[in-house]
Amino acid sequence: MNVALDVRKDVNALDRLLLAVREQRETFSENQQVSADVVRLMREAGLYRAMVAKRFGGDEMSPASFLRLIETISQVDGSSGWVASFGFSAVYLSALPLPTLEKMYANGPDVIFAGGIYPPQRAVPVDGGLEVSGRWSWGSGSTGADLIGVGIKVENGANSGPYAGLPLIAVMPADKVTIERNWDVNGLKGTGSHDMVVDKVVVPEEWTFVRGGASSLDTPLYRYPSMPLAAQVLSVVALGTARGALDCLIEMAGGRTSITGAPTLADRAYLQTDVAKAEAALRSARAFFYEITEEAYDTLVAGDDLSIETRALLRLASTQAARVGADVAQAVYRLSGTTGIATNHPIARHLQDAMVVPQHAFLSDGTWQNAGRVLLGLDAPAGFP
Repeated sequence: MNVALDVRKDVNALDRLLLAVREQRETFSENQQVSADVVRLMREAGLYRAMVAKRFGGDEMSPASFLRLIETISQVDGSSGWVASFGFSAVYLSALPLPTLEKMYANGPDVIFAGGIYPPQRAVPVDGGLEVSGRWSWGSGSTGADLIGVGIKVENGANSGPYAGLPLIAVMPADKVTIERNWDVNGLKGTGSHDMVVDKVVVPEEWTFVRGGASSLDTPLYRYPSMPLAAQVLSVVALGTARGALDCLIEMAGGRTSITGAPTLADRAYLQTDVAKAEAALRSARAFFYEITEEAYDTLVAGDDLSIETRALLRLASTQAARVGADVAQAVYRLSGTTGIATNHPIARHLQDAMVVPQHAFLSDGTWQNAGRVLLGLDAPAGFP
């Protein structure tokens, strides 16, 4: 099953991107990053202008449309979907002052942003802004970025003033950052999530913003909560990789015979049953995921605010999607027998990628409890949702 897209994109550009990803995906793991050629094709396909405001030449795409686009890419390769997902950063970045956004998009909306927040590093007020130094991990997509943001904490003696206690992101040109290639993991190997090192870079105050802070823009997209969206763009990768794994199994099951003379995979009762269960689980998680996404956005388009319950459901649906995606990919791997254990087999690759997604902090086990508290009418934990 191919994910139906309701996006207004250059179909030929998207097709070129998907073809290149399919052809090159094995090299992404070897090189620990998505190729520069594929990043260029992502830009041409509109991934990085998708959620940029129309006033800056972007598409200002709805969240559900962007998520379906990432899901489609992830069906082919999880790392590529993960890197492409950071096109959503335009929503994060809209918390920058309007004059800064005008400078950022002065040469067009196709700006690629990457970054890492943790651990926040000390920044010192100096003439011209904040002097930033330190090392940050998890810099997904940083090898192909135009701008990089890093988490900072401002210390100015008593640590008072406008920065006191606020989680800030300092945005700087990518050429100010050294990428230390140390991404060595079991899945999503091609995301290039290396360490980022900054040494005494002065960032003007107007190029800093509070993570999850209020947007400087006021259309429905920029009133959509950025923290739940940050979880959604990652969790949808698991939906895509699970879909890719399940489709691969279905395709191969009809033609694979056993060396013992046993029936083809498709003729085996246990496989028929488990494929049906996997299909139902994946479609159910996906339906919940997009249902609450579209419901939330429609509420904002109507001019209303989102309730805390809706925000919690956005987080809950993301965690559910990530977990079900991983579970389905694992079930497919088990059903594939010895065929799926080869390192370069698509099912093995989809499994490795899907299993990494729910490990992300945005999709951790604590999400279940936090969402439950909100649904039960209890106080929402700090930072959630």
